Amino acid sequence: MPVRKSSRAVGATESPAGNGREAEFRGLLRWIGPLAALLVFAAVAYVLHGEIARLHFTRVFTDLQAIPRTRMLIALGFTAISYWVLSGYDVLALLYLRKRLRYARILFTSFIASAFGHTLGFAAFTGGAIRFRLYASAGVTAVEVATIAAFASFSIGIGLATLAGISLFLSPGQSAAVLHLSHDLTFLLGALLLAAVVAYALWAAFSRGVLEIRGWALRAPGPRIGLAQVALSVLDLSLAGSVLWWLLPPGAHIRFIPFIGAYAIAVIAGIVSHVPGGIGVFETVMLLMLRGVPPEALLGSLLAYRAVYYLTPLLFGATLFGYKELSATRAHFARARERAAMYAAPVAPQIAGALTFFAGTTLLVSGAAPGIGSRLTLLYRFLPLALLEASSLTASIIGLGLLVLSRALFRRVKAAYSLSSSLLLGGLIASLLKGVRYEEAVVLALVLAVLALGRRAFYRPTAILDERFTPAWVASITGVIILSIWIGLLVYRKVTYSAALWSTFGVHAGAPRMLRASLAVIVLAIAYLAVNLLRRARPEPAVASAEDLTRARAIINRSDHSLANAALSGDKRLLFNDPADAFLMYQVTRRSWVALGDPIGSRTGAEELAWRLRELADRHGGQTVFYQTRAELLPLYAELGLAPLKVGEDARVRLADFSPDDPAREQVRQSHRRAQAEGLAFEVVPAARIDELMPDLQRISDAWLASKATGEKRFTVGRFSPKYLRNFPLALVRASGVPAAFAVLWMTDTRAELAVDLMRFGPQAPPGTMDFLLVELLGWGRDQGYGWLNLGMAPLAGLDRHPLAPAWHRVGNFVFRHGEHFYDFEDLRRYKARFDPQWEPKYLVTRGDIALPHVLMDVSVLIAGGGRSSSQPDMT
Repeated sequence: MPVRKSSRAVGATESPAGNGREAEFRGLLRWIGPLAALLVFAAVAYVLHGEIARLHFTRVFTDLQAIPRTRMLIALGFTAISYWVLSGYDVLALLYLRKRLRYARILFTSFIASAFGHTLGFAAFTGGAIRFRLYASAGVTAVEVATIAAFASFSIGIGLATLAGISLFLSPGQSAAVLHLSHDLTFLLGALLLAAVVAYALWAAFSRGVLEIRGWALRAPGPRIGLAQVALSVLDLSLAGSVLWWLLPPGAHIRFIPFIGAYAIAVIAGIVSHVPGGIGVFETVMLLMLRGVPPEALLGSLLAYRAVYYLTPLLFGATLFGYKELSATRAHFARARERAAMYAAPVAPQIAGALTFFAGTTLLVSGAAPGIGSRLTLLYRFLPLALLEASSLTASIIGLGLLVLSRALFRRVKAAYSLSSSLLLGGLIASLLKGVRYEEAVVLALVLAVLALGRRAFYRPTAILDERFTPAWVASITGVIILSIWIGLLVYRKVTYSAALWSTFGVHAGAPRMLRASLAVIVLAIAYLAVNLLRRARPEPAVASAEDLTRARAIINRSDHSLANAALSGDKRLLFNDPADAFLMYQVTRRSWVALGDPIGSRTGAEELAWRLRELADRHGGQTVFYQTRAELLPLYAELGLAPLKVGEDARVRLADFSPDDPAREQVRQSHRRAQAEGLAFEVVPAARIDELMPDLQRISDAWLASKATGEKRFTVGRFSPKYLRNFPLALVRASGVPAAFAVLWMTDTRAELAVDLMRFGPQAPPGTMDFLLVELLGWGRDQGYGWLNLGMAPLAGLDRHPLAPAWHRVGNFVFRHGEHFYDFEDLRRYKARFDPQWEPKYLVTRGDIALPHVLMDVSVLIAGGGRSSSQPDMT
């Protein structure tokens, strides 16, 4: 596949996301999806408004209250069974992956993911994100987590197709009227859906091959898993539909088979619309399809269904999460604390952010709905009218504030945690003062309790205004505001609107209060979003200046990781945190914002810089990439929503244990003795003496590059230039007194690790020169008190050979074994293995696997510097 080459040099300082027009176009594309969802929601609201404009809401609430308690309990029972059955998707997916996990973890993960994913539905809140964080902490790889999430989603699709197909096939008349299709076409559509399900079942049961789709290898699950998947999906959706069916009025007289088909079609419509939670879309389709049910009674049943199947699991999930966190704080229950932290800690920000968004939505919708007359009358006997009016307005403004802060909670901002806690407490008080809405106050108290229990997860010192909103978040907040205003206009549709309403105050004057609160929320939302979206962004780093390199050097000297020295090559951008005790080195090519290694410096600063790079890339529509990261920081990248991929292994030799006389190093020892016999001499030249050797070093480098017919590498390693070499000491080998080979040494003041960077040898170097250099360097490093010698990464070593790994991953294994025409991958690892090192995995982390081929190409372009090259010799 041809790849478009970038015309921009690695060190260019133009627009980071490419040229300005391209970046602007990509920025506009990011708004298409959220704006489309808003338009669909507006269209649905318009249709639904027309459908229920003739309804009397007093009758809706009367019908809601008239639902028998027995039926409500049955619906709750079906809800509990349905959410239990949902865990079966994860069980089957893990069987498919041949992974074993404790069922308690599977059930907890599935329930939390489903409760929040079903209710909220936003991309940032999806059950997939929660599932990733919980399963990743149990040692499940990113590819396996993605497979589990895809398996669950696909299973739901199978169930919907089956139930919709049954309905269209067996009851085409009713469906044809709603879908505006002919009877025969509806019948044919049902037959096609059922045929597709049967075809999948046959493929799953009898296929022995592998189906590849967009780089993913799909292995047929086999008859046991495949048929169980179909049966489980039908059972799950039948149970979910039974919840609503039992909540229908007793006089509905609708059979279950036609009903479950209508239910499946309504769910499909909600999913296709991309409206969060399918809210409004699902209700509209059900009102259109179930014409035989009185609309007031059906709407009451739909409200009860939302409360039973969505809100009840959400609140129960929040309570369960709070219990886990509370268990983690009880010091005398050590085992409970350990298990609680294992389950709850990975998703604390997601849970708290989702619940805060829900609390804000509750306050806004409550502000548009009328209060209960008896409670208002009782309240007015003890409190002045001005306090009631002020409380109502304040509650709506607090609701907007919670919507805004929920995004910062997702990103672990400490200030957002403190402010959200204060607003939740204020909203709780305002809910009681504006109409004794104790139900609302209980919800806010629960959210406040969960937030308080997860306080340790919010550590970022970033200012709230630094959290720029994405199009999806703007659309989400706008959608909630539109929803609250629409509810207010719908409830008070019989009120005659005039200018006098704005200045009308009274205990039962709900419409004027709704108008004032709506206006205040709209004005404040527009003002805040304008400030957030239009304010001047932080200046983005250009290629490091001399001042930047001086600041970075002080941080490098305090680091334990030799790779930090790569910042001094001068071909990367450096991003510093505000206290300047940490930095991150990165570069931009096409759409990829590629950081080399982990952030360097303090742990707090490193976490903040990782978030900032993610936000910079998101702002430009780019892809965040961390290349050659260590395993210990993978949990941080998981919090950023990035998935790890192993790209190689570092060869690290523990210097205290090294001895050339070790039997495992026989080949190295013989080579070292031959070099000694030939009169080779080793020395470490300090950086201050590099200039006097520069002509010899230039001669060696030019000869080596000419012999290899190659050019310099960049980004991950240094390149030969006097300015770069003056930063470091040098390991030098002389043959007959003349410099014959050298290696640039990366080191820090902590002496935790010593590493070789640029390595070159000239034509006068006898065979085995590099063996001699490295053995001598190992002994020198041990004598100088260094802990490790890092021989560098063996690319593509140790890649995953799982049968479900992406196709490019298998290609990586093939190239590692047979790619000698491109790079001696296997020979390089074999050579480093002669020194008996410990192998430390290195990862590339980025968002999702679909874009990985492009990301890997971008990283390759950065390293190659525009062409095929290598800076380490063929050491064999």
